Amino acid sequence: MASFASMSAPLFSCRRSRSHPIPCATQGRWAFFDKSWSWGHRRLVLPVKCSFPGPNHDAESEDDTSLSVSSSSPSSDFTYKLCAGFGGIGFVETTYLTYLKLTNSDAFCPIGGGNCGDILNSDYAVVFGVPLPLIGLFAYGLVAILGVQLTGKSLPFGISENNGRLVLLGSTTSMAAASAYFLYILGAKFTGASCSYCLLSAMLSFSLLFITLKDFGLQQMQKVVGLQLCIASLVILTLNSSYSSAQSVPSSPAEIDLPYFTTEITSPSSPLALSLAKHLQSIGAKMYGAFWCSHCLEQKQMFGREAAKLLNYVECFPEGYKKGTKILKACADAGIEGFPTWVINGKALSGEQDLSELAKASGFPLNEFSHST
Repeated sequence: MASFASMSAPLFSCRRSRSHPIPCATQGRWAFFDKSWSWGHRRLVLPVKCSFPGPNHDAESEDDTSLSVSSSSPSSDFTYKLCAGFGGIGFVETTYLTYLKLTNSDAFCPIGGGNCGDILNSDYAVVFGVPLPLIGLFAYGLVAILGVQLTGKSLPFGISENNGRLVLLGSTTSMAAASAYFLYILGAKFTGASCSYCLLSAMLSFSLLFITLKDFGLQQMQKVVGLQLCIASLVILTLNSSYSSAQSVPSSPAEIDLPYFTTEITSPSSPLALSLAKHLQSIGAKMYGAFWCSHCLEQKQMFGREAAKLLNYVECFPEGYKKGTKILKACADAGIEGFPTWVINGKALSGEQDLSELAKASGFPLNEFSHST
């Protein structure tokens, strides 16, 4: 009888025996069923019981199924598409800012005026010598590429979708942590200033983090929260270390923050100075200077109080001076490299000039003036 029992074969479904109907449920699992063989007037019945999956096995199966469904659900695909879209917007923004940084060009600031350029050209726009927009370019580019590849289920190097989601979560967590740190810097170091590009980047980073977390269940979030805290702490420590080392370097005179101020001309104007000033004004001669330049002040004192008011003077730093402040566009277009600089009849004269030299360069009839006086 044992030899016949060993001949029973596993099947995918459970059926009732004609002679001994036995209820059996397998839920799609392998099962054994009763089968009978007869020889003449005798009948042999082989009792075989059905196998039922245990409760632990069912729970594990359901967990696997739910994980697979959550990672491949339509909502996940929509999440990946949002990440790709927001990452693309950030990539375009940081590409523009990287171009401005590498070419030393002025940024168009729709909000914040000149403060925007000051922030983008400050010491906080560089991390260990690497321009911050360049770092953001790679970060947003990575998020955009991951979003596209997760949507198409075509991750490289055999990376699974779950691992791809973890890489996406780590990337968005680091970006959000960096944005939070920069918002703190913006409020603490640039009081009253505004930077539209900084605010847009922060909004994109926080949105990407919330979008990525949306598809993680409560149990999954509990498993990755430790990893997120480690990543955020590492990002903040890295940024703080970079800025601390940069600020520990002794400041040079070019790094001093000077608010704009005016100086009073105390000396009286001579008749020659008044006549020469009127002549220089009539031919369109210009004097380019800076409010902190002592030679510019001496040049004005040479003309005197009344005549100095007649000069076509161009202040190259009307908003004050600090490291990263751009020279006035009119001064940059004129190619000004030092102060004071006179531009007379298309010719540049650098440094403080005597009245006689200015008269000669401008064609002022100094001899005739001397004879008339």
